[in-house]
Amino acid sequence: MEKVRQIVGQVGPRHVAIIMDGNNRWARRRLLPGIAGHKAGVDAVRAVMEVCIEARVEVLTLFAFSSENWQRPAEEVSALMALFLSALQREARKLKENGIRLRVIGDCTRFHPELQAAIRTAEQETAAGQRLVLQIAANYGGQWDIVQAARQLAVRTASGQLQPEDITPELFSQMLSTAGLPEPDLCIRTGGEQRISNFLLWQLAYAELYFSDLYWPDFRQGAMQDALKAFAGRQRRFGKTDEQVEAEARLQC
Repeated sequence: MEKVRQIVGQVGPRHVAIIMDGNNRWARRRLLPGIAGHKAGVDAVRAVMEVCIEARVEVLTLFAFSSENWQRPAEEVSALMALFLSALQREARKLKENGIRLRVIGDCTRFHPELQAAIRTAEQETAAGQRLVLQIAANYGGQWDIVQAARQLAVRTASGQLQPEDITPELFSQMLSTAGLPEPDLCIRTGGEQRISNFLLWQLAYAELYFSDLYWPDFRQGAMQDALKAFAGRQRRFGKTDEQVEAEARLQC
């Protein structure tokens, strides 16, 4: 872990976003119901948080439930909602004790009132956490996020608070559900798939992408360390040339 911390301390990500894929396939391989994979995935969340804290990552965003996941079988959705509720009730105190702040992004209005209340309570109880922001994307979609941001700006423009020319990428970012946090530097997807599935579409504009064949329940400390090491070896150019990036790096030394 010390070696990883040293590597990441130089060029490490401030914000890591993860698409936690492969829970159902993990369960099927073990002849278990799909929800068993999601329950096992909670342990992977703990393992990844541990590595992120050691590596001084500021924000960890996890794609827990997409706006498209409502199309899954009703019994699976119901089980996922129950798991989310129990995890919130069980883990909030531990998050607070470990200095972890919980944020939930997405359209929570579709959730049962009991779940909405649990989300609000957990966010309030952990609001003072400064070691890590754990951001859970639930009933979230990147297109939804962009549309709700555009609607906010449209309302302000229609009321005369804004002129169309006042709308900039920076202002637009302030309307997104992730406002106030750094943009993701690294996006990890487990489960062997190589797509971002409507996740943080605006925010991932310049993120490094890392794909793992491991199913999410098997993505533990070693796998997370490997992802951070891979990130440390990337050259992030943000539209510049290799020569420009290297010259800037020499000036900073």
